[in-house]
Amino acid sequence: MTDTLKALPPSSSHPLALYIDRLKAGGALLPDTEQNVMEVVGILKSYGIVLDAYYRNLLYISEHQFLVFFPFFKYFNGDVSLAKLLRHWRHERINFEYAEYCMKAMFWHGGGGLDAYLDAPEFTARSQPAIQTRIQGNPLLLSLHRLFPEFLPEHVRQLSYYSTLGQFWQVMSEMFLTLSDRYDQGEIQSIPQVVAHIQAGLVAAANNPITYTVTLRGQQYQIIPASAGLTFLPDAAVPYVEAVFFRGTPFSGTVSYNAQSHQIPPDQSRFSYGALYADPLPIGGAGIPPTLLMQDMRHYLPDYLHDIYRRGKRGEDDLRVKICETFQKSMFCVTTATILGLAPHPLETDEPEQQRQNQKYLEAWMDRLLDSRLAEVQIT
Repeated sequence: MTDTLKALPPSSSHPLALYIDRLKAGGALLPDTEQNVMEVVGILKSYGIVLDAYYRNLLYISEHQFLVFFPFFKYFNGDVSLAKLLRHWRHERINFEYAEYCMKAMFWHGGGGLDAYLDAPEFTARSQPAIQTRIQGNPLLLSLHRLFPEFLPEHVRQLSYYSTLGQFWQVMSEMFLTLSDRYDQGEIQSIPQVVAHIQAGLVAAANNPITYTVTLRGQQYQIIPASAGLTFLPDAAVPYVEAVFFRGTPFSGTVSYNAQSHQIPPDQSRFSYGALYADPLPIGGAGIPPTLLMQDMRHYLPDYLHDIYRRGKRGEDDLRVKICETFQKSMFCVTTATILGLAPHPLETDEPEQQRQNQKYLEAWMDRLLDSRLAEVQIT
């Protein structure tokens, strides 16, 4: 199908019209090849295992480290032992710091109903009783709260993002592991089938409520109640794609934060440091947060994917870079599922006005992908 489309003239003058036509024809942003299927399914299996650990820790921190300002054991999920501490010091562990990096990107960029709710009077009304219970009997925190009344609420806002990202990744982890199971059973054989699986999972979870409750001194406090109306797709998935896939944050040491150097856009809406834009080559260097994710995923690669990497020119010497390149391919599949799921009308519609609206919608997406690595992932 991809080769056929390349032989046909594009249906519009947009620079990325080829990909618009491919989407309309039932394809994906990533070419449909056997190796791409193996790579994407394999890396998403590894990612699903890592996400399972990430989401559990995020939820643990949000629920059990509420306003704990020196959480030395926050990555232990309540299971602290000398053996585990020694493994932690030897770095024989999951790098939960990357999960926090993604959470902070979401928190900083905002967007969706959660961002609006955390600035609403209802959040203040619900967070204050929890704050008062937590600092009760602590003269230092009581004084701090009186002097800086917005300090503790801002921490609760951040903890709300810990919980929200944890709930989002819980769904995505199960989705990716199920995809791998279906591939092993022979049900998944093409990239469009991978996209369809992800899209179906997003649609099924779209209306899942996003809530956040903490227990303090034996009493429950609903920081984000179900009545707030926050749901999975618009208030967790879409802000995550915006913050992590598109915008991201510039990595320390690779660009200057000095305003006079003009290396970082003054408007964060113009950021393009996300997963769809990132050059995989720095992966493995100090200070590059995705290196932590690639290091985690390398431990859970299925054999068929690991074999592909071993047969490369450098063997395992550039394993993290190879994992990152494959991971980027998989994220373009997730992006395809997002594009299809949010389309105003089915892309196969024959209604002229619906086709016009779809075309405008798709061109807006392609505008954002102009400077991405979309062209690079076409090389298989």
